[in-house]
Amino acid sequence: MTTPEAEQGDVAGSDRATSEGASARPEERLERAVRAAEQALIEYEIAVETFRVEVENFARLHEQRLGPLYARLEELKALTAEARAARTGDPEDLRKAREARADLQPIPGVEELLNGWMDSGGLYPEAVAMLTGEPVRPPRRVRPSEEARRLYRELARKAHPDLAQEDDERKRREEFLTRVNAAYARGDEDELRELGAEWAAGPKPKEQRPSRSEELYARLEWLAQRKELLTVVAKGLEDGAIAGMLRLAPDDPDRLLDEIAEQLRKEVAEREAELAALLSQE
Repeated sequence: MTTPEAEQGDVAGSDRATSEGASARPEERLERAVRAAEQALIEYEIAVETFRVEVENFARLHEQRLGPLYARLEELKALTAEARAARTGDPEDLRKAREARADLQPIPGVEELLNGWMDSGGLYPEAVAMLTGEPVRPPRRVRPSEEARRLYRELARKAHPDLAQEDDERKRREEFLTRVNAAYARGDEDELRELGAEWAAGPKPKEQRPSRSEELYARLEWLAQRKELLTVVAKGLEDGAIAGMLRLAPDDPDRLLDEIAEQLRKEVAEREAELAALLSQE
């Protein structure tokens, strides 16, 4: 088993600029750097994903093989605590018995708590309002108010597509009027006022496209950020308990599970013997 950092390798170094790079355009050198960074990121993503699958598969196997043994130990812990409390009657023993049993019980009444709070699409608006402290919004008016009608007529006169002489301007007006119609249908005066202010401000200036060099630098920056995110993911996997177990037996993790299972079975036998001894004293 190897970690993503070990598997990454020196992919970027394999694409270093050669002697002709000195005379190449800056964009060409940037393009080579981007290709090398992309290939390095691909290899790193593959390594992280491979490691993630390995960890998840081992975690699933760990749960399947050892989960029942851990559950049996917890049950024996509760039974032993209850038997000891029944024999001694000591308040501290009684408290420990209650806590041990409570650790095994599911949270009571979960379905009842959710009844009336959640539908197939999620929480009801009333539930969201209660959880967030926000008031429940009353339903919108079916008929727009006089003010909404006034705002709508004013905007429709100003922004009507028939007033445009160029195709781009007509398209802009059609898209804007679609938003105006939707706001008017909802009777939303505030949105109609905002649309009026937007129209008065005029069309947004066309954005200038970045140069090829700017695009390449932006791509390199994104690749670096993506690498940082993957590094965080990989570190989280490596620092986890399952990865720690894998490091103990990288070549034969099944054998490690067998050894742990054997230890757990011995502990189960000891707990069962302890419980039997307590019960025989009653």
